[in-house]
Amino acid sequence: MSALLTPPAQTTIPACEPGLGHLITTVDSPRLIDGVRIEAGSLWPDDRGWFQELFRFGRATVKDFSAQTTQVSAAVSYSGIIKAFHLHRHQTDFWAPITGMFQIALVDMRLDSPTFGSKNTLYVGEQRPWRILIPPGVAHGYKIVSPAAGALVYATDRFYDPEDERRIAHDHPSLAYDWSTQYK
Repeated sequence: MSALLTPPAQTTIPACEPGLGHLITTVDSPRLIDGVRIEAGSLWPDDRGWFQELFRFGRATVKDFSAQTTQVSAAVSYSGIIKAFHLHRHQTDFWAPITGMFQIALVDMRLDSPTFGSKNTLYVGEQRPWRILIPPGVAHGYKIVSPAAGALVYATDRFYDPEDERRIAHDHPSLAYDWSTQYK
């Protein structure tokens, strides 16, 4: 295991091809990492601002997300900030980026997964209000690519437990994720 993985290091880091992996542009993309689910959100703007429903507790808005949500949190990150990578052994995350534009990176770290070692990149936020379910064992992180800060609201099916979390450096050479602007 690499020193770039926080202990206890019980996660195998795949040797990934350099780059972004598969760019996900539709919620039903066949190249989506196994177990990751995406749902398009709706935004209702009017002359006062906008409204967006993020979660409905007791009735999951993304199939397979437990209605037993135990924690809802929010994070704001400034333009250009990279927060990556981490994964959970047991916790499922349900992300809803609401302001700014996020470059979300996902890497399948599950040895028994049919998509082990696969990378996905999603561009989501104000312009594409998707909600993303991230299962245990899928490393995830993001970069704010908009000029303004990005706000992320997320629900989890467990209370935060530092023993459940593993961190991997955003520039880990085995993941070979390309955080540079792609100019595409």
